[in-house]
Amino acid sequence: MSRYHSHINSTVEILSVYHGEEPFTSFLKKYFAQHKKFGSRDRKQVSHLCYCYFRLGKALPAVPMDERILLGAFLSAHSSNELLRELKPAWDDAVSMSPGKKIKLAGYTLTARDIFPWQDELSMDIEKDAFSFSHAQQPDLFLRIRPGMEKTVKEKLGKSGTAYKLVSDSCIALPNASKIDAVLELDKDAVVQDYSSQRVGELMELVGQGEEDPINGENDRVRRRQSDPLRVWDCCAASGGKSIMVSDILGDIDLFVSDVRESILENLEDRFERAGLENYERFVADLSKPVDVFLPSFNLVIADVPCTGSGTWGRTPEQLHYFDPEKISRYATLQKSIIETAAAQMEPGGYFLYITCSVFKKENEEQVDFLEEKFHLQVVNMELLKGYDKKADTMFAALLKKPL
Repeated sequence: MSRYHSHINSTVEILSVYHGEEPFTSFLKKYFAQHKKFGSRDRKQVSHLCYCYFRLGKALPAVPMDERILLGAFLSAHSSNELLRELKPAWDDAVSMSPGKKIKLAGYTLTARDIFPWQDELSMDIEKDAFSFSHAQQPDLFLRIRPGMEKTVKEKLGKSGTAYKLVSDSCIALPNASKIDAVLELDKDAVVQDYSSQRVGELMELVGQGEEDPINGENDRVRRRQSDPLRVWDCCAASGGKSIMVSDILGDIDLFVSDVRESILENLEDRFERAGLENYERFVADLSKPVDVFLPSFNLVIADVPCTGSGTWGRTPEQLHYFDPEKISRYATLQKSIIETAAAQMEPGGYFLYITCSVFKKENEEQVDFLEEKFHLQVVNMELLKGYDKKADTMFAALLKKPL
């Protein structure tokens, strides 16, 4: 038996005992620790084949697993590789073809709905075929360069010989497996942050610019400069990426951060220290219930709410394969309770920035409808941040304003 067949057989064995209960990276780490027969090259190849299998999503359930693994490897390949060259040489010659042509060559009937069955649940601006087939590719690693660190970051990357692409003045794309923490001081020089997540900063900039008061004819940003700094609450702060970004964009702010887990906030503190953020207050809060701590009113509430994560499944394709669609409604209910609690803390004229990494309308546009109806907020800007054509995540963001 060739080592390529051995890799396929090992992949089948692993997939037969994994059922989606935990992140696949965690499962694989434990599996390889228990099965010492795999060398580093074997681990890398078998891991890759497992992810190729998951990238087919729900498609072709009646096809034998080893065939699905090979098809997934074919659809995911963009350059010639040893396994296809040995087992499927005609496929290896066609790796540069479009997904549709690859599928036709392979002799399978495979549609976007086969890969991603929940087409009717998608947000309105999603191009369904392009999005569904994008799961065949591994997204890039993206960095957001901190203000004033542009020269430093480029010099460090250049000296290390790290391959990168400059997407914008502050955004860098690298191959996903790049060991960037050995090159840069992360959080100080640059922040690991997906391209679409960085684009949320465009909505934060709108808050900084302010809008004209239609009654008094004043710009609300001008009025703020004459008073206290903006009060900003990142209410589902997690690791703090949005907090660091809003501080970089809006400058002098009074920052409040909260999350439901104390352990997350402890990690956030470490990250803020590396980033040089000192002026902030943190507290634990379960926003699915009324807040039991005193809070001021806020000029900006950032709600990057828990969600299905369906816009990020290119990074974790096992979630695509094992997804239970009932989770859409469960998350939508949780999101409503969180934003209802958080939006109540807005001051008149304040902003609410709603964010998900979901592609489902129940988690996106329908929650904006809820904010408009429940709190009479007005949409300033709303956008589906498409990443599936840029090897990035897909996100949704909406900036709303409370009337004065």
